[in-house]
Amino acid sequence: MSAHPDWRPSATPAALRARAALLARVREFFAARGVLEVDTPLVVSSPVSDVHIASARVELATVPGAAARASAARVAAMFLHTSPEYAMKRLLAAGSGDIYQICHVVRAEERGPLHNPEFTLIEWYRLRFSLTVLMDEVEALVRALLGSAAARRAGERLSYREAFVRELGLDPLAATDGELLAAAGRLGLACGAPRAPRDELLEFLMASGVGPRLGRGALTFIHGYPATQAALARLDPADPRTARRFELYCEGLELANGFEELASAPEQRARFERDNEERRRTGLPAWPPDERLLAALAAGLPDCAGVALGFDRTLMLALGAQHIDEVLAFPTGRA
Repeated sequence: MSAHPDWRPSATPAALRARAALLARVREFFAARGVLEVDTPLVVSSPVSDVHIASARVELATVPGAAARASAARVAAMFLHTSPEYAMKRLLAAGSGDIYQICHVVRAEERGPLHNPEFTLIEWYRLRFSLTVLMDEVEALVRALLGSAAARRAGERLSYREAFVRELGLDPLAATDGELLAAAGRLGLACGAPRAPRDELLEFLMASGVGPRLGRGALTFIHGYPATQAALARLDPADPRTARRFELYCEGLELANGFEELASAPEQRARFERDNEERRRTGLPAWPPDERLLAALAAGLPDCAGVALGFDRTLMLALGAQHIDEVLAFPTGRA
């Protein structure tokens, strides 16, 4: 018997052919719209500061010259990117115009039916697109990829507040922390977390009580996230309590996350600092900000909106797959 019985791919030949066909369809979609395909590094010097995303560290041994042969090679601590966002924004600031990328990304500590640590993102940026126009384009691409699986799905757009009111009978912008905690308790949050920060409660409620109910027979966009969850999005000038950010759900799965992009270097630096304060509070390492990204923003990021779409999950929906391994040749356990 083979010492490695899992040498075979986890996806069937039919699934691999479907994967190739959908990747070709993505490229046809963007070529028809004149969007440039780009390629940025997998190994980067600055990890993301988001407290909910774990970056995988790698060490690169470098030999800077002949003189180093007599000494130990230097080891540089680097990271595998969790998104190509920072590098793509540097391209935008340098004048690239509309761009997209299909790439592998790595997020440590994520494994399950919907998660593999290494997965495929489609990320793109459109100049002078509003959030509404970008949602239109995301919906068009997802419908093209899902094919017959999308034919009878409605398109639905709800504000973050509307989604909470509909699914939980709770206004997330006006509810007290006590009301949020009570709602979280009803959904199974351990009662030992009475001092959970407000955003942790909101994120628990979205993950446990709202998100899984979204996109049933529809492509559901949720927009107007709380300003405290803006990440790299602008705040909404019409309602500073909210951010110009959306997510797309289908059959309870989060497929995409999009922003009208923040272009202010000082504000972005302040957000990195707030992320690090939260990382320290939760016992996570604090990371130095990506100074190259901040320099690009200072040089001038054009008015744009951007989005990342999970390709593997979209393929799962197209094929009716129940586990992400069904659409991957070699998930991390077989790599």
